[in-house]
Amino acid sequence: MSIADSIRGAFVPVHKEGYVFIAAFAGASIVLGLLWQPLFWLGAILTAWCAYFFRDPQRVTPVDDALVISPADGIVSAVGPAVPPRELGLGEDEMLRVSVFMNVFSVHINRAPTRGRITRIEHRPGSFLNAELDKASQENERNGLVIESPNGAIAVVQIAGFVARRILCWVEHGTAISVGERFGLIRFGSRVDVYLPQGARTRVAVGQTSIGGETVIADFTGEPGFPLVKVS
Repeated sequence: MSIADSIRGAFVPVHKEGYVFIAAFAGASIVLGLLWQPLFWLGAILTAWCAYFFRDPQRVTPVDDALVISPADGIVSAVGPAVPPRELGLGEDEMLRVSVFMNVFSVHINRAPTRGRITRIEHRPGSFLNAELDKASQENERNGLVIESPNGAIAVVQIAGFVARRILCWVEHGTAISVGERFGLIRFGSRVDVYLPQGARTRVAVGQTSIGGETVIADFTGEPGFPLVKVS
């Protein structure tokens, strides 16, 4: 591997949604530095963090219709049966839910957990509770997508958190989406829930670190999965 290849491999691109924030942090750092030099270095650290927050690394996504891939980087905060949000139109029965919590240091690009066609997109205003709390799934502001996949309807819900106040979704109703495809972003610290139909078997446990676009969180192979735990 050449030196140029090594440099390119070490560079993580920044998503365009972050450009305005990085520019604002950098500009504020310069202005504050003119007032008092130590403030410039504090601003420089915050600017670097902002660029780090909006990083958009390439991912190698498993391409297999039997697999469900994590939609986000973070810690698996809940695994078990739960009723999906009513606005998604998936009924009142419990589905297998896998929740991934993203802190302010996680990659916040959200990716499709499966391929299929987007049959529903619903945004609901709400509270801004700590996204790690189980009740955040029903009470916090959220944006949900229903994807008609080869294994049935799979929902992925972006949930705002205590710090996160802005949910971005770039896809449209009726369009096809590929597994691992970027579909949105949440600023700054949040959670993503995935609701899976009958036949899905979980492949992650609470406390496990997941990588968006790469980690297999469930499958439809028919093989036994991890035991489900109801989170109260």
